[in-house]
Amino acid sequence: MNLKLGQILHTKLRQGTPVVGSWLSLGSSTAAEIMAKAGYDFLVVDLEHSPTSVETAAEMIRVIDLAGCAPLVRLPEFSPSIIKQVLDAGAHGIIVPNVDSADLAEAAVRATRYPPEGTRGVGLHRAQGYGNVFLEYFESARTNLVVVVQIESSSAVRNIEKIVAVDGVDVVMIGPYDLSADLGVPGKFDSENFVQSVEKVTQAASNAGIATGIHVVEPDPAAIESSLKDGHRFLVYSVDMRILDVGSRLGGDLLKGWE
Repeated sequence: MNLKLGQILHTKLRQGTPVVGSWLSLGSSTAAEIMAKAGYDFLVVDLEHSPTSVETAAEMIRVIDLAGCAPLVRLPEFSPSIIKQVLDAGAHGIIVPNVDSADLAEAAVRATRYPPEGTRGVGLHRAQGYGNVFLEYFESARTNLVVVVQIESSSAVRNIEKIVAVDGVDVVMIGPYDLSADLGVPGKFDSENFVQSVEKVTQAASNAGIATGIHVVEPDPAAIESSLKDGHRFLVYSVDMRILDVGSRLGGDLLKGWE
């Protein structure tokens, strides 16, 4: 595990430097390797809305890390056991879905920290160099693991000031589809209620000195630039399956024009 990758990503977030990554939902180590070499700061292995197993995620984490990109994992739910597994496999951080309270945000942070700061069990695997760099990793994990909590409900928006006050939370990331659905305006990202909720989250995070992020699902560079102008610093550009689909359809549409 390249400990410097996590340290660099964590430092950028703390210093207010924007970071750009993408999302992996196909469970493909080949796609992970291709995208890891594209220049992103991080890639997220998704375990929530994909059939990817922890075992497959571990292989993808290895590929991403060896390619010089920081691997993060979006959990299927808050689970200390899965957090322990993906971190021991070498993930540089976690993304926890549907965090709607400060208590849950604090539990997520503690699950990434070894005692006495947290509750993470101590073991040996790839992250610890299979035992060769245990002490070095132990110290690095205290400060350099990235914790992202997703804001995906109206209750999370109501509690946002308390959530961003939790020590160890590095990013609050808006889940646009889930949040809009919970607000009663599914997929309507220009609705007043959704826009106001995003603004509230962004302002609270800014006041607390932590980054906000939002997932731009379609591969649209202009939308990423717009997110940056809106104050987001944890920028997620599309997802492997949408990049593949859109790129493929561009070629297909070209051929149709020749018929």
